[in-house]
Amino acid sequence: MRSLSNVNTFRAFRSTNYTLYFVGRSVSQFGTWMQRTAVVWMIYTMTHSAFMLGLTIFAEQFPSFLLSIFGGIAADRYDRYKIIRITQIASMVQASLLAVLIITGHYVVWEILTLSVILGMINAFDVPARQSMIHEVLYDDADLPNALSLNSAMASLASLLGPALSGIILEQFGAGICFLLNAASFGGVMLSLTFMKLPVYKPSATKKKIVLELIEGFIYLRKTPAIGLIILILGVVSLLVLPYNTLLPVYAKEIFKGNAATFGYITSFIGLGAVGGTVLLASLKKGASLKMLLLISTVILGTGLIAFSYTSNFPLAMFFALLAGFGTVAQNTISNIIVQSESAPRMRGRAISIMIMAMYGMLPLGSLLVGAVSQQIGAPNTILCQGIIGLIIAAVFYHLLRTHRLDSETTT
Repeated sequence: MRSLSNVNTFRAFRSTNYTLYFVGRSVSQFGTWMQRTAVVWMIYTMTHSAFMLGLTIFAEQFPSFLLSIFGGIAADRYDRYKIIRITQIASMVQASLLAVLIITGHYVVWEILTLSVILGMINAFDVPARQSMIHEVLYDDADLPNALSLNSAMASLASLLGPALSGIILEQFGAGICFLLNAASFGGVMLSLTFMKLPVYKPSATKKKIVLELIEGFIYLRKTPAIGLIILILGVVSLLVLPYNTLLPVYAKEIFKGNAATFGYITSFIGLGAVGGTVLLASLKKGASLKMLLLISTVILGTGLIAFSYTSNFPLAMFFALLAGFGTVAQNTISNIIVQSESAPRMRGRAISIMIMAMYGMLPLGSLLVGAVSQQIGAPNTILCQGIIGLIIAAVFYHLLRTHRLDSETTT
């Protein structure tokens, strides 16, 4: 890692603490994607319902929408190091319970959905603390955009390899092993936290009532439109476009006549595109317009979905899936960079949590919507409509950029 830190793309690795943070999260992300793939595939195999696929994603992500603002307040109020340790232990227990249910054969759909809800509640407190902690593990705040891009590149690589590995394990050993491996992966984060050398935590002198801090966060975003607009765009895209992945099991089983491994390959090609996008973002030099890159990526996403929707040739479809993955990555990565870079330190946890609310609130609602619409008009028509909507959102965003000159913010 030391030699890599001399390369502009990997400059955040100059910090030993960040390197430990990165390695720990890498291990955990692989396990997370294995579990996510196994859960979705199991639900679809048990129910053969596109609506149930949407409900499964809703069950995990909607609790994060409801509780993430409180997770943001906790990240601003308390020791983020301790919060992350608690959430990792809780996530390990959740994955272990899933494994026990599956391996013993005593499981039904509602039990899996209930455990998904519990995971969503855990993530509501884990993500704001983990994201806002990045500032504490860097030597230089100027490395923040690079660090966030590297995090996204790592998550994208996990989304590339995790589902493919999960598909193989599902076919050979069953879902229970996927859940066991995910439970073990949380040990990577806990181990990395143990070796970090962080400054002594100093609690804030005064703490306002939770309701007041909640209101203060929304007022701050209203007064900071450069951040507020990005979160609004992220919310709309998360509701109407990004839930296309809800229908991927349908494509694997019905369109391409495949199995769990086929599902893993589709998800992995989307992840491959995402890896390419995040490496590009990590390599950006000062002066690049993040909002213009967000616009271009939204166009690529919409175009990729339109082309993917009615492509029955599997290799060609994987190329369009790669484009969709490339476009998808900017929705989270660039939004995250802008929100964290532009937010005042005392408001950072709440700004991040509101961004998470926009994403995790809209994604599960979008998944329900996409699942229901797909039952009526079919998966290809649904994804075609999502691609068209993506292009419309890009056109509106371009108009806002020109009208309000919002493209002035660049990488720092």
